Amino acid sequence: MTPLLVIRPEPGASATLEAARTMGLEAEAAPLFAVTPLAWEPPDPAWFDALLIGSANAPRHAGPTLAAFAQLPAYVVGEATALACAEAGLRVVKTGQGGLQPLLTQLSPAHRRLLRLAGRERVTLTLPPGVTMAERVVYASNALPLPRELAERLATGAVVLLHSAEAARHLAAECDRLTIPRAGLALAALGPRIAAAVGEGWRELAVAEQASDTALLAKAAALCQDLA
Repeated sequence: MTPLLVIRPEPGASATLEAARTMGLEAEAAPLFAVTPLAWEPPDPAWFDALLIGSANAPRHAGPTLAAFAQLPAYVVGEATALACAEAGLRVVKTGQGGLQPLLTQLSPAHRRLLRLAGRERVTLTLPPGVTMAERVVYASNALPLPRELAERLATGAVVLLHSAEAARHLAAECDRLTIPRAGLALAALGPRIAAAVGEGWRELAVAEQASDTALLAKAAALCQDLA
């Protein structure tokens, strides 16, 4: 079976690795990003009636300041983010499945003033009429170089999971820098925007049916079987 590589940051990398091995996949985690908290100036919680959160890294790295916003309902991008928000003491009222932009169409009429807690690299959003949003950057995902030993293994072929557009661009750049042939790698992307970010020339490029780790691993498992 073709090996599977998980490059997302921790702790997500270990969670995905465990799920992949439970499915019987020959998987390895090699995070190409390190997430670090950033200092942020909190606005007055009274200015807002809801939170918008697009990554589990936001509640994990926002620090003790986050407690001041615990009374606000939270709209979050997926199940992992919802769990991290709950662990941080936030009240999740809506969990999306296809990114933040579709989630904005599901806002309650009572939630028109949003505070978005985000990473340094983030998607630009188009707000619905009558909705306002302030942003605070609470963490950074810093790219790491692809280790030479891993690059040599990738040169023989693998399936790589892509959980973000940032990861897609970084993987492509590292493959080009280290002259790893794109034609030898198959990629499984969490969504169409991520797939678009990685560019062309790969052996296979598949997109998960839903924006969930379960759907992504199912797609990756099919690639591993097909390329065995």
